[in-house]
Amino acid sequence: MLQSLQRGGSPSQQAAVQVIVALDADVLLLTGIDYDLNGETVAALAEIVATAGAAYPYRLALRPNTGIATGLDINGNGILAEPRDAQAYGRWAGESGMAILSRLPIDTENIRDFSAMLWQDLPENTRPPDTAATQLLSTSGHYEVPLRLPDGGSLRLLAYYASPPIFDGPEDRNGRRNHDEAALWLRLLAGDLPFKPPDPPFVILGQSNLDPADGDGRRQAITALLHHPALQDPAPRGSSGRVEPGQSGDPALDTALYPKIGGLRVDLVLPSKDLGVTASGVIWPPDADPLAPILTTASRHHPVWVDIAR
Repeated sequence: MLQSLQRGGSPSQQAAVQVIVALDADVLLLTGIDYDLNGETVAALAEIVATAGAAYPYRLALRPNTGIATGLDINGNGILAEPRDAQAYGRWAGESGMAILSRLPIDTENIRDFSAMLWQDLPENTRPPDTAATQLLSTSGHYEVPLRLPDGGSLRLLAYYASPPIFDGPEDRNGRRNHDEAALWLRLLAGDLPFKPPDPPFVILGQSNLDPADGDGRRQAITALLHHPALQDPAPRGSSGRVEPGQSGDPALDTALYPKIGGLRVDLVLPSKDLGVTASGVIWPPDADPLAPILTTASRHHPVWVDIAR
């Protein structure tokens, strides 16, 4: 990804830059961005975005669990060192992680990274019994990232990027892991982990990879998160006018469009109850809008945005 950005970016990366500029967010969580030790990838992207008209002086990319070797045959096919034998799917360490672009200073000294938690250590986990004891829970990561507000206060971002609940066998390892990645936030908020619950105000945001109404997956945890008493779901809506007659959920809430599956709501922004939500939406315009083909080129995912006030 870094090499591509240094050459000016692929068509999808160039389109993503246009979408980021159109979004004009103060704080942006990106998923599916490769990690490197010195942060060169996120810096190269931020430089291109700044040239296009949107400056983000503060950036953060933490090491994801993707591609980290386990030395084990995780998928049980008798072959070692394959992408599916890593702590989370990855052809190399750091493939498809997360990054934050911000116009607010990032309090790097008080970041909390929960990504080293073993899956077996999550209370009430649904881990298959034959899963390796060294298996980490987080696919990419679970982070608490404090931002410094102009009034001297803090806003904590609880960011994550979960595994898809498919691409496995009858043991449903991915489906169980996806469920428990959402459940980690539930356990953290309940005080059931060896970490202090986050101080408000905070926002849980990320790619859940699970629609609460449609598609595959175990919905209990994501449903509980959407209805948690400490959180509020603004239910951001797009304006594409799409219909999904074969689905249960409202297509206006969809955030991604998958071949053969259709639209799904798999990206979330959930502010804590003490924050005021003044507006929200999904950038999913009608097909006639000039931005529509740019969004399609950039990603199957569409940006979810929420305006908040203290």
